[in-house]
Amino acid sequence: MKRSMAEKAVKIFLDSNDILSGFLSDRGAPRVILDILALKLPFLQGATGRYNIIEIERNLKKKVPAAFQVYKDYFPRLNLIVIPLPAEEEVKESPWIGKISLKDVPVLISAEKWKADYLITGDKKDFGGLRATTSLSFKILEPAEFIRSVIPEYLRQFEI
Repeated sequence: MKRSMAEKAVKIFLDSNDILSGFLSDRGAPRVILDILALKLPFLQGATGRYNIIEIERNLKKKVPAAFQVYKDYFPRLNLIVIPLPAEEEVKESPWIGKISLKDVPVLISAEKWKADYLITGDKKDFGGLRATTSLSFKILEPAEFIRSVIPEYLRQFEI
C-alpha cells in the first residue's frame, strides 16, 4: 500500500541565501517558506547546516549589523533543525570535490546527512548544474519552484 504524503513530513534543507533573503525581505518565495516553517505545520520539517548559520551570521554582521539581533530573536521561530558541521575528512573525501565550489560541499553533505527530500536554494550558479543529477538523495529546487510544485501537493490532502 502506498503511503500518503500526509503520513510523512517533507524535509527541506534551506541554503544560506534563502534564509538570509527571507529574513531581509518581507516578500518573495524565501520569506513565504520561512513564514510557513514558523507555523509548525505537520507536513513540513526544515533544517539548515551549522555551516550555513556561520555564513549567514558572518554576512549579517558584515553587511547589515543593525539587523543581527533581530535575526537572533527571529531565527528560533523557524523551528529549523541545525545539522552539525561536517568533519574535515567528510569534506575532503566528498565525491563533489572538484565538481562544485568547495564552499558548497558542506551544504550538500549536511543535506544528505539529514536525509532531506529537497535542498532549497536560489544559488543557480553553484547548484544549478546539480539539479538534474541522480547522484543526490534529494532534489534541488529554487524557493519559488518549491512553493509552486511541492506545497500544493501536500495541501491538497487537507480539506481547507
